[in-house]
Order: sequence, then C-alpha cells, then structure tokens
Amino acid sequence: MTEREKMQAGQWYCCLDPALEVLRAQARRAVHAHNTCTPDDRGAIAPELRDLFASAGNNCFIEAPFHCAYGMNVSLGNRVYFNAGCVVLDTAPVRVGDDTMFGPHVHIYCAQHAKDPAERARGLEIGLPVTIGQNVWIGGGAILMPGITIGDNATVGAGAVVTKDVAAGETVIGNPARPLDRP
Repeated sequence: MTEREKMQAGQWYCCLDPALEVLRAQARRAVHAHNTCTPDDRGAIAPELRDLFASAGNNCFIEAPFHCAYGMNVSLGNRVYFNAGCVVLDTAPVRVGDDTMFGPHVHIYCAQHAKDPAERARGLEIGLPVTIGQNVWIGGGAILMPGITIGDNATVGAGAVVTKDVAAGETVIGNPARPLDRP
C-alpha cells in the first residue's frame, strides 16, 4: 500500500512521504487563494478551497484566515460557518453536519503521532476521524482531538479541549472538556 492508501485506510503511515507532500502543497495553494482573495471576489468560500473539499453544502461560509492540511477529507453539510483563524488538520475524514458553527480559532486535529520517539522521528502517525453533528456550536479557541464525535445539538465552550466524545445535546467546558454542571 502507498502511504496515502494507509492514511485513508486508518493505518499507521509516514507523513513525510513525497506524494503526501504534493497533496499538502495543493492544499496550501487553495488555502492561500482563499485567505488572500478580496472578500467580494472570494465570496463565502474561494472556489479553489471548495474544489479541494470532499464536499461543501449550500450556504457554507469560511472566514479568512483558514487552514487545512489536505482539504480532501473535509465534508461540510449545509449552512456551516467557520469564524476567522480556524484550523482543520484533516489526515482523516472530518465530517460537519448542517447548521454547525465554529467560533474563532477553533482547531480540529485528526493526526495522532507515534508515542515512541524513534517512530515519531520517522514521521509515523495515524489519522483518526472527527465527526461533528448537526446544529452544534463550537466556541472560540476550542480544540477537538483525534477520533472524537460530537453529537447533534451539542455545545462546546470556548477554550475547551475535547478529548472524549460529546453526547447529543450535551454542553462541555474546560480542559479537558467535561459536562457543564447544571444547578
């Protein structure tokens, strides 16, 4: 298998692979086009970035600046909004449901690096998917770790570090994120 095939199959792969670098360079060009285009010319999502994504529904809006690692693993439902400064490191599928909104500087990480220093130095990592349901609010500065799922109608508080799945309708806050105590 190629390193890309391993990455897409959810297996350990070498992120230093030249073929993967070509894909990341393609993403950097699309991100650059999105981030440097005038707002009137760019519209809601620059065409280069929209074309890079696996899918982007109707009425999605991505503020600049924005960054993604590959783009090809990003699937957006309808009416998804990313505020300025969001980062999606999509070494695995990132699926976002309809009517979901991200505050500024939200980061989504899919890559989990090898714990062994020698393996990490060789570029070994595994991509774990991140799935975000419908009508979810992710507060500014939140970090979503590899492999988590956030259920429909959930809320993630600003600055939360989400290390575990969030149930539908649940609100989590803090580092690590935990359910909000209700009076």
